[in-house]
Amino acid sequence: MKPHSIATASPPAGATLGETRVLRVALGQFATGVTVITTRAPDGSFVGLTANSFAALSLEPPLITWALRLASHHLPSFREVERFVVNVLAESQVEISRLFASGADDKFGQVAHAENRDGMPYLHGAAAWFECRRVSQQNAGDHCLFIAEVERYSHAEAAPLLFHSGGYFTLGSRL
Repeated sequence: MKPHSIATASPPAGATLGETRVLRVALGQFATGVTVITTRAPDGSFVGLTANSFAALSLEPPLITWALRLASHHLPSFREVERFVVNVLAESQVEISRLFASGADDKFGQVAHAENRDGMPYLHGAAAWFECRRVSQQNAGDHCLFIAEVERYSHAEAAPLLFHSGGYFTLGSRL
């Protein structure tokens, strides 16, 4: 196979900036895992939401990042607390993802969960769990970007749930 020359390759036709819907479709071509971020709010209640903006940031020290819309009604809770748990969902947890993406009341009453030693909720059956301490938060565009240090973690022998182009997928064959 002949490699393509960067000098002669023409860029694909693109949308102009400002076309948010088209940009969202293009960004959706990047497949991600699916997480539910959970915490205990200052009033003691459990808070959780579905997020696919989670990413590893550093191994030394162990840092992760994720982002939350500034318009989210959960933002004040996550801004005020120092600790949270990132639950990486397993492929069997599509309905949990949908539940935590919804406006349903008493989400934790509908899922199996427990508390870690800091009182933070974590979900049973997840592919991985990361217990985190927030070290930074800043507004970036229409989101708040959180950076956190991983204090404890664990994983199960479960395939992760994936999200691509607006839909859920399972892990395919290793290439």
